[in-house]
Amino acid sequence: MGVYEELQERGLIAQVTDENEIRDLVNAGKAVFYIGFDPTADSLHVGHFMALCLMKRLQMAGNKPIALIGGGTGMIGDPSGKTDMRKMMTPETIQHNCDCFKKQMSKFIDFSENKALMVNNADWLLELNYIEVLREVGACFSVNRMLSFECYKQRMERGLSFLEFNYMIMQSYDFYTLYKKYGCNLQFGGDDQWSNMIGGMELIRRKLSGNANAMTITLLTNSEGKKMGKTEKGAVWLDAEKTSPYDFYQYWRNVGDEDVIKCMKLLTFIPMDEIREYEKLEGAQLNKAKEVLAFELTKMIHGEDEANKAQSAAKALFAGGADNSNMPTTQLSDDDFIDGEITVLDMMLKAGMIKSKGEGRRLIDQGGVSVNDKKVSGALTTLKANDFVNEIIVKKGKKMFHKFTK
Repeated sequence: MGVYEELQERGLIAQVTDENEIRDLVNAGKAVFYIGFDPTADSLHVGHFMALCLMKRLQMAGNKPIALIGGGTGMIGDPSGKTDMRKMMTPETIQHNCDCFKKQMSKFIDFSENKALMVNNADWLLELNYIEVLREVGACFSVNRMLSFECYKQRMERGLSFLEFNYMIMQSYDFYTLYKKYGCNLQFGGDDQWSNMIGGMELIRRKLSGNANAMTITLLTNSEGKKMGKTEKGAVWLDAEKTSPYDFYQYWRNVGDEDVIKCMKLLTFIPMDEIREYEKLEGAQLNKAKEVLAFELTKMIHGEDEANKAQSAAKALFAGGADNSNMPTTQLSDDDFIDGEITVLDMMLKAGMIKSKGEGRRLIDQGGVSVNDKKVSGALTTLKANDFVNEIIVKKGKKMFHKFTK
């Protein structure tokens, strides 16, 4: 089985152009491909990790990845999948986010000896002369055709800024520049990027009189990609300061039964033969597959030591017999207490277990909060300072545990 066929079996390919050519190119290890990452935050998240895994798989097969950081396009904002215009970021924020991305990507992709490239489209986009863009690039795009794409149609009623309308042209220009400068002959992206990617392919062929061999492919469908790595608290980040190794492990340990095998295929390097054996499991047996998934992903992102700690803490809660020293912990100070007492709501809010006291009250009313395995009976429940002589463990729902000390 070639790497292209493995991508298909793992469910990573949604649409392609020139499938036979792409298969031959990728399987022969001759693809120079790029994936773009817009720096909208100071950390990559699980959705990005799927793309990083793809880059690593293709690199291992001899292909050369280009990680394109969108320092330039980040100043515009992609309208794809958005209902409102993205908040404008300062150049300083964008640069900081780009630096964070570079540091994280280097953990997964081998950039030594020209095996991969990391480039920033700000290097060419910010130097463009607007009139030159209109004449040389804008002339290659039909407004009627652009408006026919779903990403623009969805925004027409709510309003689409002229700034965002230029995003397709800028992303297309990225592929054109990478093709000319680095020999990039293939681009990857989510299915919400399909129109932008088609634009890039067509721009190359038009500018080079149809003689260019530029191809495009999309990954897992966008609806699945956006679902992955989302929690009630927000995204699951790769930065340990934003999502702790324990919380990262717990997220994957508690994925739905219907998603565990899919996540194994998309995000791990577990051989397909082994995954097929896990596919045979049913009911409670799937917990074994979830433990493997959680451990493998935590090890890839945070290292084996942190994965072992997270697994040990999880077993303390679910399997018994292990310590809970690696459970997320919040240390309370005297300032957190009023007249020697603190409400459970204030504890949960301080630890980030809830977004608001209103959310906490609803959870308590529904019986979804417990302290040291005893359900909290009311929203005004308090603990005294001397209750913290021993550690206090607050449980939210079935999946979130947090330890409090003083």
